[in-house]
Formats: sequence, structure tokens, C-alpha cells
Amino acid sequence: MHIVFAASECVPYAKTGGVAEVVGALPKELVRQGHRVTVYLPLYRQVQKYLKERRIAIRSLTVPFSYYNRFVTVVDGGTPDGVQFYFIDCPELFDREFLYETASGEYADNAERFGLFCRAVLDSTKLLDLPDVFHIHGWPAGVLAILLRTVYYFDPALKNVACLLTIHSADRQGWFPRETVEKLLLPWDVFTMERAEHYGTFDFLKGGIVYSDAITTVSRKYAAEIQTPEFGNGLDGVLRSRAQDLHGILNGVDYQVWDPATDCKIAAHYTPERLEGKLACRKDLLHAFGASKLAEDTPVVGMVSRLATQKGLDLLAQIFDQLVQDNMFLVILGTGEPYYENLLRGWQERFGSKVAVAITYDETLAHKVEAGSDMILMPSRYEPCGLNQIYGMKYGTVPVVRATGGLDDTVQEWSAETETGTGFRFYDYRPEEFLVALRNAFASFADKKQWRKLMRNGMARDYSWTKPAKEYIQIYEEIVRRRS
Repeated sequence: MHIVFAASECVPYAKTGGVAEVVGALPKELVRQGHRVTVYLPLYRQVQKYLKERRIAIRSLTVPFSYYNRFVTVVDGGTPDGVQFYFIDCPELFDREFLYETASGEYADNAERFGLFCRAVLDSTKLLDLPDVFHIHGWPAGVLAILLRTVYYFDPALKNVACLLTIHSADRQGWFPRETVEKLLLPWDVFTMERAEHYGTFDFLKGGIVYSDAITTVSRKYAAEIQTPEFGNGLDGVLRSRAQDLHGILNGVDYQVWDPATDCKIAAHYTPERLEGKLACRKDLLHAFGASKLAEDTPVVGMVSRLATQKGLDLLAQIFDQLVQDNMFLVILGTGEPYYENLLRGWQERFGSKVAVAITYDETLAHKVEAGSDMILMPSRYEPCGLNQIYGMKYGTVPVVRATGGLDDTVQEWSAETETGTGFRFYDYRPEEFLVALRNAFASFADKKQWRKLMRNGMARDYSWTKPAKEYIQIYEEIVRRRS
């Protein structure tokens, strides 16, 4: 089977979140399981450093808009790990410092940027290699499904190609003015409440949901949650109407990158059988954050996160004055909302012996936090899947999480009596519950024998892409059968 991925980001080329991790890892596993995979991405400015030479696959494609045309080149990115990559090159739309937005807000022409990308992917496949199924990711690729089932409906090359949409988060949907329908040369009958209209806007993600053959999201729990008003962000109704076609498939992780036995970014390697390297990684992390004299009985609590309310930073702020009275050291790495960035800087200034903060995103430092911390925090308001708790478990770093979305699917509550479980959870989004979960973790940390058992429980879990890829293949096969 030939699967074409269309996505707005992918590691290592361009990344803002979990979409990039999925698009970077899942295709490799599908190839290992015997399928052909092609990935299409925009040729952003930051992608260019990964292209050793500019090999042209298609010299010029014409992409029409309402009053003008744009012209794109398709660049051949080669076949790393057996996956064919192509990049859609339109410098006036993609040669920019950031992917979607600047500090002052989203790019005003995002609808045009990703509308062009989707149409260019469809036309490229007709010239390069037709797929059996399109696998599109998030709101930026949602218009591909709309185009496929409207503008390209009678195209004999594409009309029977299946389409699967993965919702990585219902939070970002791609809302644009109604005039976008005309600008992208779509038929006006897509702009109805039953299709792509959402409270007077043209909604890329909603259109993708309506026009795709099947929909997946990134954990079983989140598939149920987004069918409720609390988590659906206005899409719960359309998702309930497509409940039979909605599947929750837990994201995997790439253990070629995230494995303490082989990780080149950490101070020492270690395994469940030989944990000595974990202590060296802890010392290295503390040295990096200027806390080398921390006592061994003080738990190091790490957090690698976008700094936003969605990630539970408001809960952390509410318990902070109580938390700094406990025997612990807090390490936070991330960037995000200016309010939280400034709040964390203030914490470090006032409580330098308790808190260390790095307001940046640094891939190497992220690996050091995962390997060197004793616990990893994810008190998210909602979390479609989450990866840091999975990385943490692999590195023997015990997660403390709110039981929502993929956090609920992956972290099992520790029981000292039965010595089962992999972490600590709380349910209601309340600061007092979060503090109780943390203090339960601190109490367990004091018993070194049980803590090592807890660490090994998490390290033994397998969240590789092998099983999720098989689940995706089943869905591909089903929707291809429907279209044949």
C-alpha cells in the first residue's frame, strides 16, 4: 500500500509540537512493516539547512486562487529511513522565520499558505506517484480532504483515493473569514453548518472531519473527550455524528531517539538492570542548572513544556508557595505565554535554591531533563496524547500527571502494596489534588527500594510505534476497501 502523508511539520525539519514527532516517526514504522510512504511538507526557511542539494522533482506547478495564480516548485528530499520526502516550495509564503505566527499573532495569509500546500500535494501526486490513501494531519492539511471530495471529485486519478484525518488537538482548528471559500476556489456549498462553516468562519479542521473517510486522534481517552462540549471546542457535535469513523490510537515514541541505553545527548547510559548512569545524569542536569550541591535525598522535579494554562501552569502557580516549603528542587524548561515566562523568572529570582528555569527550547537540554530528573510533571488541563510522560517512563523518571487524554491512557497509579503502577495521578483540575499527588510522589521517593521498582515498572513499558502502526494500517485498509 502507498500512503501519502500531508502535514505542516515533521522532525527534524520543522517542529512546534507533537504533530512533528508523529510525522517523523510513524512513516518509518509503516515502511518497516512493508508499506510505501511519501511525506509532503512545506519548504520552510528552517528546512533548507537539511537539504544538501536542491533536487527538483517538479519544476513548476500552477496553483490558482480567485484573482491570481501562484507557482510552486516541488523539491525532492530523498528517502531517509526508506520514506520519500517532498517539499512544496513557495518562497513568498513559506520562507519565513516562524511556521504559523509571530509574537504579534498568526500570519494573516495562513489560509492561502496551507490552501496552496494542500492543492499542490494533490497535483504533485498525480505527476509523481498516486497513493492508495492520504493521511492528513491537523488543521493545516484539512483543506486537502475538502478539495479531494469537491474540486477533484470527478478527477479519475484521485476520486477513489481514500483519506484519513488525524486530529492532534481540537484546540487549533484554522478559523478563517468566509471569503476564504472563494479565495481557495472552493464551491460555496461547503460553507454550511453541516460541512465547514463554524460560527460564521470557514473551519479547516471541521471541513477535514466532514470530508475525510475516517478520523483518528492520538489517544483513546481523547477520542471520547473531544465528543463532549468540555473538550471538543465546538466540534463535539460533528465528531459525535462521525463517532463510528472516529478512532483513538495512542501515539508511539521513537526509541531510536529516546532511549537512555543509547541516547547521545545525556551524560551516561543506563538500563533497568544497570541504573547507575541515572545518578550521573542527575548530577549533569543539576550542574547545567547551577545546583550541583543538591542533596541526594532531595527529589528533582522536571517539567518540559510549552508554558501555557493548558499545560497546568496555573495549577502549579497556585501551589507554588506550599511546594517550595517541601524538600524538592524544580527544573522547568520551555517557552510560551509571556505571563508565565515572567512568572517563572520571578520564581527563580526569589527561590534560586528551589527552582531553576530555562526559558528556551533546547533539544539536548530536554533530553537532560528527562534523564536527570526523578519526576516529570504534566498537570495538564487537557492533553490529547502527551509524550513527555512516555519519555519519562523510559528514562526511569516517574510521571506526576492529571488523568486526562493520553496521560490517563499511559500512566497507571503506583500502589506500594502491590508494587504495580508507573506514576502518580490526580483527576479533578484543582490545585489541592495536584499537591496531594506530588506529595505522594515525594513520600514514595524516600523509600529507595520501592522507588527503583517504580522506575523499572515504567522503563519496562513499550510505547514504540509497532502496535499503533498496525492499527493505522487496519484503518487504511478499511477505508481503501470502501473506496474501491
